[in-house]
Amino acid sequence: MRRLLFAILLLPLASLAVPQRPLTLAEAESLWVERNRELRLAETAVAGASADVSIAGQRPNPEISLNTLSISPSEGFGAGPLKDKKMDSILRVEQVVERGGKRDLRLRGAEARLAAARLELDAATRQQRATLHAAYYALHLAQDRQTIARETAALYERGAVAGRLRQKAGDISPVELTRLEIDQARATADVRQAEAEHVQAQQTLAYLIGAEAEAEGLVAADPWPGADDAPLAEATPDRRPEVEAAARRVAAAEAERDLAHTRKTRDLTVGFQLERNLQNAPTNSFGVGVSVPLFIWHEYEGDIARAEADLETARVQHAQLRALAAGRIAVARSALLAARDRLRRLAGSLLDDAERVARASELAYSKGAIGLTDLLDARRTLRQVRSDAAAARADYARALSDWQSQIDPRNTP
Repeated sequence: MRRLLFAILLLPLASLAVPQRPLTLAEAESLWVERNRELRLAETAVAGASADVSIAGQRPNPEISLNTLSISPSEGFGAGPLKDKKMDSILRVEQVVERGGKRDLRLRGAEARLAAARLELDAATRQQRATLHAAYYALHLAQDRQTIARETAALYERGAVAGRLRQKAGDISPVELTRLEIDQARATADVRQAEAEHVQAQQTLAYLIGAEAEAEGLVAADPWPGADDAPLAEATPDRRPEVEAAARRVAAAEAERDLAHTRKTRDLTVGFQLERNLQNAPTNSFGVGVSVPLFIWHEYEGDIARAEADLETARVQHAQLRALAAGRIAVARSALLAARDRLRRLAGSLLDDAERVARASELAYSKGAIGLTDLLDARRTLRQVRSDAAAARADYARALSDWQSQIDPRNTP
């Protein structure tokens, strides 16, 4: 057991062989913007929507056709050179002329979808930034818990060593020594668990910033944010990018609805043709033509009904997202106030009291003034309070980061 504990306590020295990379939150954000894969994927949606705008603004291409007519089944093309062949050749060019403002409506809808895609990128960026902050503070918390676990294990090791000496001298019973060694074993197991959580936190942050090769050396270097009494600023759901994106989706659905109605306005197909007739005397002629669709079987009633349904869906989704955003703002505000209050209680006088009681208990036990039970209770209380205080700092840091993103949801580094 002593060899295992000794090896665990030497882990900080072994880690010196791994190059350490202290990382501030600002530096982590800079690397995240440059390397994060999820952001790159979200940006491709904007590129696709931008291409859709170009597509929507394009007019129909003209069509050209070449036809050969009046070929005799018995004589074929006829004898002689090409100019003497008995056949008609028709070269025709056709162009669709859109009516009813269809191109403008396509452009309006595509531009609204592009604006929505950009806002959804802002929303995705905000969500990924929240994930980054959570991962950074999780690493910071893992570092603190690792330190607490190692210091606690060292304290229990010293207590167990002293207990063995006192047991040999007859000052304590073998049962008391066993209790000391049991708590020492628990502290050793806590160190191993803290080490595993620390490695996991390093790997999570490394993935987000694209630094997997340096994961083992990552160190969260920023201090914990302190709790203050500043009043909380106001946050409104309409400023959130996902709510604005939903509003743009409504505008795009309105354009699609109007476009569906314009399909009842007939487009024209204008044609021009040049004909060369070689049946008798060679003659050249030209002609023009216009064609329009006949609305016999339907007048796009289904397309119009579908567009109306899509518009109503977009409106409901906009209202839904706005209501959810208002709820998230209220939850974030409440979480921040609760985390701030908990941090003040745990990281202030309560932690100081627990440390003072633990020191007094160690001294009193060494002089035989208190029993082993009181000593172990004081140690466990101190360990729990230190762990709770570290968790409270992390909870407050995350809540503060979340609240700041509610105030300025498009804040970018």
